[in-house]
Amino acid sequence: MIRTCVITKDFEVVYDVPLPFLKKPSVSWYWVDFHEPTDEEAKLLADFFHFHPLAIEDCLEFIQRPKLDFYDQYLFMVVHSINQETLEAEEVDLFIGQNFLVSFHKQSVWGINQVWERLQTEEHFQAGPFHVMYHVLDKLVDDYFPPMYRMEDMLNDLDENTNDHTIQEILEKVFDIRGDLSKLRRTIVPMRDLLYRIINSDRLQRMKEQHIYFHDIYDHLLKLVEMIEANRDITSDIRDSYLSLNSNRMNTIMMTLTVITTIFMPLTFIAGVYGMNFDNMPELHWKYGYFAVLGIMALIAVAMFFLFKKKGWFRFHKGNG
Repeated sequence: MIRTCVITKDFEVVYDVPLPFLKKPSVSWYWVDFHEPTDEEAKLLADFFHFHPLAIEDCLEFIQRPKLDFYDQYLFMVVHSINQETLEAEEVDLFIGQNFLVSFHKQSVWGINQVWERLQTEEHFQAGPFHVMYHVLDKLVDDYFPPMYRMEDMLNDLDENTNDHTIQEILEKVFDIRGDLSKLRRTIVPMRDLLYRIINSDRLQRMKEQHIYFHDIYDHLLKLVEMIEANRDITSDIRDSYLSLNSNRMNTIMMTLTVITTIFMPLTFIAGVYGMNFDNMPELHWKYGYFAVLGIMALIAVAMFFLFKKKGWFRFHKGNG
């Protein structure tokens, strides 16, 4: 679908005009949005707008990192929106000229839809295509914050373990969050670099008036990068804490089993000796042999128990072993 919006020299906003209308002298500037376009509609990038073939190729391949290319009469910009469900980056291509803005995206983009709807109601949008481009970028970046806040809330819940998850469940959730943070980082860091280039490029003199606005977007991206790094540190702390706790519990279990095994080793040896089927074993015919052996075994077990306790083998229950 192709959407068109025209701002006339009388500052009237007109939607859904045919493409030939864009060439009329009464048009101050226009915005054409290729919203989930078909193959036939995508051909208009070359047939009607005559954009450079390399820029058109970048639009159709959808494998680009955020970038900015300079052409004679316009700028070509690749930016990314975020899919709120999968957190995957979705490409948005922008062609910005002195009197036009052309956006191209194969998915529905919430930020562009918001700016499109507000264009008719807010007069400051009539300033021109570069100002509208700023609002598009601002909405795309604002859309990065909700998943970040959701992950922060999830990390707080995991840290406090309000839902009484097992260690295994917590570790699985922590690794899932780290994966989501990595997805966001792969999108946000290149966008930060793009905004840095926009702010510091000498070739963007026409955008000097918007520099303060682009600085605001850049500050948001810096904040997002800091949030990502902080949350990655938190996931590392939670992971290390629960791995240490799990390791300590395993050590406790192994120590308990080791103590029990060590106590029963001599008892097993005695039972094994007197379980042999030899005829010449005088103790087997002694009237009190059975009770004497049981007494010796009990004495050995008690003696070893107190010996291990004296050596501090049982202090691990208090976290000191």
